[in-house]
Amino acid sequence: MDTDVLIVGAGPTGLMLANQLARRGVRARIIDRHAGPSRETRALGVHARTLEIYSHLGVIDRALQLGKKGTGGDIWANGKHTGRIPLGDAGSGITPYPYILVLGQDDNERILGDRLRDWNVAVEWNTELTALEQHTDHASATLKMPDGTSRTLDAAWIAGCDGAHSAVRELNGIAFPGAPYEHVFYVADVEMTGTMVPDEVNVYLWRAGFHLFFPMRGKDHWRIVGIVPEGMRERKDLGFDDVVPSIQGESESALSFRTCSWFSTYRIHHRSAERFRDRRCFVLGDAAHIHSPVGAQGMNTGLQDAYNLAWKLALVVQGRAPESMIDTYAEERMPVAKRLLDTTDRAFRVVVSDSWLAGLLRTHVLARVAAMAMSNRRIQRAAFLTVSQTGIHYRGRSLSTDLAGLPHGAPHAGDRFPWLRLKLRAGGAVEDVFALDDTRCHLLVFGQPLPKDLPSYAGLLEAHEIPDDPANDAVLAESGIAKPSFYLVRPDGHIGLCGTRLETAELQRYYGTRVLVAGPMP
Repeated sequence: MDTDVLIVGAGPTGLMLANQLARRGVRARIIDRHAGPSRETRALGVHARTLEIYSHLGVIDRALQLGKKGTGGDIWANGKHTGRIPLGDAGSGITPYPYILVLGQDDNERILGDRLRDWNVAVEWNTELTALEQHTDHASATLKMPDGTSRTLDAAWIAGCDGAHSAVRELNGIAFPGAPYEHVFYVADVEMTGTMVPDEVNVYLWRAGFHLFFPMRGKDHWRIVGIVPEGMRERKDLGFDDVVPSIQGESESALSFRTCSWFSTYRIHHRSAERFRDRRCFVLGDAAHIHSPVGAQGMNTGLQDAYNLAWKLALVVQGRAPESMIDTYAEERMPVAKRLLDTTDRAFRVVVSDSWLAGLLRTHVLARVAAMAMSNRRIQRAAFLTVSQTGIHYRGRSLSTDLAGLPHGAPHAGDRFPWLRLKLRAGGAVEDVFALDDTRCHLLVFGQPLPKDLPSYAGLLEAHEIPDDPANDAVLAESGIAKPSFYLVRPDGHIGLCGTRLETAELQRYYGTRVLVAGPMP
């Protein structure tokens, strides 16, 4: 093989996959048909779950330095402030990052690309996939090289992270059903002042549409996303000055624009691939699913696709898991993409509709209902779990096994293991469970000793006997974790196996039958 994994596409999803494979010792090559990284970007919001992954990757400080924390969301209707969504309060105790980080796709790519070079891997730009042939144990990719010549590369696996017009998806004949929305959208980088609440995402609802204002780095710097007015959607020479009246809105609004450094228009599609795997090829991110910008979910979902696939693919490449392990990528991620597509599509159609009824719903009903709902603590937390993607779970899937006895309110198999700060050893300091090495599984045992015959699975499993301690007990009670209990946490932070009394035989059975690892390693 020329490489274990060929990654096609060097956007955020491809760069995340390349980083996760490289840090696990898997040979990967990453190509992109473009000349270099993107300089202009529409994707902006980086949610809590992505920031947790960035922390494991060692790039969280850089991301926080380059981004702007949005600690809340403010809703305006016809120019009047009607409500606020307190992200910081809603996410407290759920994650170390209870906010949305406003960080453009270009900055995300820069951060991930710099980190990739730390593993001595570089993107091969101006390199395009033009043909693909699959075999029993590998795939052959024909590449158009920067000098115009062609060469064939053999890879054990190929990952299509190459966007909405994915060559990997199209060459494998994977259907991509869906359609474009009828509206034309625009994005603009502006220096401005106005009624916006500083350092928060501001949503302006009008009878004729909506506008999103994202706070950016620098003084009075905002990114605006909106709908091009109906009569201007076919214009080829559209500029920012043309859409300013629609931004000002239907009522008097104190918005003052100084400069616009970038303006671009685009159309949005809603589509999902009919399958995420074809033999030795995968599709991830926009190559697998594209949807509306409601909730800023697109880039984050692609990054989590890569995080889910990487640890599984690494085990298979290293011979530590059977190929059937790969099937759990699509099994777990396709329902997430479908659910996201359905919910964002329904919400988006209400928000963008041109009908007079939808206009009334936006400015009178939607704004007031959202404001009232967000004053409820339980609704706030439920909304945060959804938007931040910390509430995504894989319950009922092949790698998720619940043993009998856990109480109803406890975390269950498939859930993201909760963010806890515990004393991991008697007399020790309080540690962040999220800081545990994410290249292996972790077995956390509460209220019982570790079995003496516990295997380590060649270093893949690290066990922790959590000591009885008043501080630990308080944390466990708040998170719903009972004693005795145990949780096997996968490398991606989701619970694989959990129950009350830990028996080595149960652990062996899980490893042997749930294809996490093909039996104990020598």
